[in-house]
Amino acid sequence: MRRRALLKAAATAPLAAAPARFAIAQGNARVLRCAPEANLASIDPVWTTATVAINHGFMVYDTLFGADEKLNTHPQMAAGHTLEDDGRLYTITLRDGLAFHDGAPVLARDCVASILRWTKRAAWGQALASATEEIKALDDKRLTIRLKRPFALTLSAMAQGYCFIMPERMALTDPFKQITDATGSGPFRFVKDEFVSGARAVWERNEKYIPRDEAPDLFAGGKRVYFDRVEHIVMPDGATAAAALQTGEVDWVHVPTIDLVPSLRKAPNVRAFVNDPFGWIGVIRPNFLYPPFNNRKLLRAILPAVDQQEFLDAVIGDQTELGIAPVGLFTEGGPMANKAGMDVFAKPDVAKAKRLVAESGYAGEKVVLMSPSDQPALMQLAQVTRALFEKVGLNVEYVSMDWSTLVARRASKEAPDKGGWNAFCTSWGGLSVIDPGGHFPMRGNGAGAWFGWPDDPKMEALRDAWLGAPDRPAQKKLCEDIQAYAMEQVPVIPTGQWFYPTATRANITDMVRSGSPLHWNIRKA
Repeated sequence: MRRRALLKAAATAPLAAAPARFAIAQGNARVLRCAPEANLASIDPVWTTATVAINHGFMVYDTLFGADEKLNTHPQMAAGHTLEDDGRLYTITLRDGLAFHDGAPVLARDCVASILRWTKRAAWGQALASATEEIKALDDKRLTIRLKRPFALTLSAMAQGYCFIMPERMALTDPFKQITDATGSGPFRFVKDEFVSGARAVWERNEKYIPRDEAPDLFAGGKRVYFDRVEHIVMPDGATAAAALQTGEVDWVHVPTIDLVPSLRKAPNVRAFVNDPFGWIGVIRPNFLYPPFNNRKLLRAILPAVDQQEFLDAVIGDQTELGIAPVGLFTEGGPMANKAGMDVFAKPDVAKAKRLVAESGYAGEKVVLMSPSDQPALMQLAQVTRALFEKVGLNVEYVSMDWSTLVARRASKEAPDKGGWNAFCTSWGGLSVIDPGGHFPMRGNGAGAWFGWPDDPKMEALRDAWLGAPDRPAQKKLCEDIQAYAMEQVPVIPTGQWFYPTATRANITDMVRSGSPLHWNIRKA
């Protein structure tokens, strides 16, 4: 509680003087200045699942299809599509006027290369790939997706799964290597010359972008830009970001420190509110390549000691309206949420877990637990995780680093004592884990899985069954089976669901409801 009191006090004390770098543009209606949740460590939203990279992706790239808030699919770059051959042949036609930031027209072959790269890394992409026989360009404006079997979720996969379209020359990059060029065809272009990692990132309005003539709705509809320039100023300290918002040095703090939200709600000329319809699911992710978490019996032994409310309290404090516990594998409030296997979280029992850990074959191996020093919520999750692991008898090495370093290190398959890791904590946007289609952390496809790389053919078979399910009742029953099985195999340990508020100056209006900070449609009065 002492930490929270200090943060709240800091939030109510505005900065004594505005830094000189903000003085010229302060109050400029054509510039949107934001404090992002973290540094933009990678500009490749296919290579990494980091939220800031996905946010960047929505600015500089466009998608063939987009999902609305009800998860209905709408054309974006596509003018439309046809479906033939008993549901096995999609032909997609591009709309007129599509161009990349360098002036080159967007061609069907760019889309084909982008889709193919995306299918190697994204969960929805992998789902589409498993049903696909061939993707090819017919001509400059048309591409086809020929399926091995009917797959009704083909367009939904691209609409929900962050299938960003980039030039063919970039999309041909090995999906396990980062691209270095952020040329896209989206509503903003990345200003590479002004990028300073750890300090600032800048985007300018793409004057050539032609938005759809429709109302915006999540990732669908018209993406109209009302700013000439968007600047992200990295402020790892939450109190500094909150003070900058109150003095008008920034217009938008994407994810303010939750402890400071009550103070921001009382501050003049500031709004703090939940803009996310889906929330976030917290998880502990083990590394399945090395001891001790290559032992599923050990992971299962830890579950009885997990108190999701304790994790939530660490993140949201006394703002109980922002959290839900307990939760399972799928987003609570979504169509696939269920209670299968959830009895393990009903009444935390540390003594039982400690006994089960001792019986699991755990031999005292060190657990390297990574924690981000500049992500308050995730750091707090990691601190509770350390206490949990220690209470049940694990030998924990707690390693603190900034988020960008953690993002790089979690991609390493080296042994924990050679620069690798055993576990880390993070959160997944509720839209990403609302069903098995985009649920990357549940995948069990080995080297193609999310960091931690579990190999679990049965989980993959259950997911394939869901992807081919004939109707919603069949999908729901399969999700019950998936969640019950997940509580046995423990691909992740869920730590609750919460809703991050966002905070803006009072003159910021017309924000699109989303778990990602979308920079289109938004205005400054």
